[in-house]
Amino acid sequence: MELIENAHERAFRSSVREFVANKLPQDLRDKVQSFKRLERADYVRWHSIIAEQGWSGPNWPREYGGPGWNAIERKIFDEECFVAGAPRLIPHVNMICPVLHRYGSPAQKERFIDRIYRLQDWWCQGYSEPGAGSDLASLKTRAVREGDHYIVNGQKTWTTWAHWADWMFCLVRTSPTGKPQASISFLLIDMKTPGLTVRPVISADGAHDLNEVFFDDVKVPVENLVGEENQGWTIAKFLLAHERTDLAGVGLCKRFLQFIRRAIVPLLQEQPRPAATTRLIERYHQLEMEAVAHEWTVLRVLSGDDRGETASAAASILKIRSTELQQAMTALMVDCAGPGGMRYLSAAREEAWHGEIPGGDLHNALVAHYLDWRKVTVFGGTTEVQKNIVAKTLLGL
Repeated sequence: MELIENAHERAFRSSVREFVANKLPQDLRDKVQSFKRLERADYVRWHSIIAEQGWSGPNWPREYGGPGWNAIERKIFDEECFVAGAPRLIPHVNMICPVLHRYGSPAQKERFIDRIYRLQDWWCQGYSEPGAGSDLASLKTRAVREGDHYIVNGQKTWTTWAHWADWMFCLVRTSPTGKPQASISFLLIDMKTPGLTVRPVISADGAHDLNEVFFDDVKVPVENLVGEENQGWTIAKFLLAHERTDLAGVGLCKRFLQFIRRAIVPLLQEQPRPAATTRLIERYHQLEMEAVAHEWTVLRVLSGDDRGETASAAASILKIRSTELQQAMTALMVDCAGPGGMRYLSAAREEAWHGEIPGGDLHNALVAHYLDWRKVTVFGGTTEVQKNIVAKTLLGL
């Protein structure tokens, strides 16, 4: 593993940085850096720009229209985009597409991959259910085959952006017998299908990103089955490994540290400096060091030192550490806001808001991120579940 970038990697970073600086619209950059809520059109706008450059599928191989980047190049791209204030890439591009590359039929690849690349279709993930989140294998949504269709009944929850989605990749139970993991299948479901209902779940910061999705006799063509029937658990583990590695969040941590610096700078002018301010500065430097250590861990994983079963544990370690760091950073953001952090108005994060912002624009945004980031140690598999994976795989416990 090399901790110092070689000449090619430095040149690549420079080219990405120049591209983002020249192509990222200033109004979109300002919206991201002020923590305004982004709409679907904002994500589509940035995605379209990088798609024209051939970069909208960072982990796609060249044969499927991707740039063919290695893991280090993908990390550099992600980091430069986050630090510059670009919207995040749509997660499904790096989630469902690797699944279709590996397990999809030729017809599915032909039908979906190019549309996903160009963001002509928006996808959501149908995994978690009431009572089946961390214990995903206990899911109860049923799919019964009747001729050329599956009839789906059940419920999914915490479904991010389902209200924007055109399609869902969904885990369903297709056999009432056998081990729980051996009776799950992976279906692609059109969100406009009759019998499918989406209801909003409003999170602590007042945002509508999450949803409940209900299936009442939803007919799904058998041709929308990915892989073999009852192979869904294998596919789900493959996808989750990609998701947890994507959650490594080096670029996001660096963006958060930028915001904390902005919040701390005014405090440095206080004379004499209160002990509380000194403590905030110490916490910032501690998190900065921990972020560097986390980045080194990410580099070790991406270098290919971990393969096979240990790769799954490595992805879990990255997910644990990244989300803990992000929560600590957002907590420090609120503390830097001082009394201004006690006043939060969710509506002030909307682009259409023109009234007074309680506590000021920056402080209101910092509080919003604190509230929103309480969820990150839960989604993608809770911290407790990730620790169990590490204990079982690496420690043999």
